[in-house]
Amino acid sequence: MSEAFIGRWKLDSSDNFDEYMKAVGVGLLLRKTAGALKPDTVISKEGEGDELKWKIRTESTFKTTEIDFKIGEEFAETTGDGRDVKTTVTLEGDNTLVQSQKGDPDSVLKRVVDGDTLTLTLEAKGVVCTRVYKKQA
Repeated sequence: MSEAFIGRWKLDSSDNFDEYMKAVGVGLLLRKTAGALKPDTVISKEGEGDELKWKIRTESTFKTTEIDFKIGEEFAETTGDGRDVKTTVTLEGDNTLVQSQKGDPDSVLKRVVDGDTLTLTLEAKGVVCTRVYKKQA
């Protein structure tokens, strides 16, 4: 169920993150800084029915970002690297959140939960990055 997303997730491994950041236009200094971080992601939701809102907060020693959204409703997002995009998050089945960012360039972030593992796949301009998180107690 979508409840599987709720909690704190710690980055365990990352593959091709620098190439993804290059694809979305992140400069060298910010890429090096971001690549060295091991951020936590905290996912929560509040409310019920039409008022149900999700929150995804990414925390690191360098920067903390947060998005609040309703499933299926477009909203304005400023990404961690400063891009302004129009974002829509959808829920596929019980274990997949898809975050579609429309901007320059477009990007798709897919979060899939399997037990105590959350796999985040980021894709832009044909470049794919995989980041694996472990659920914290």
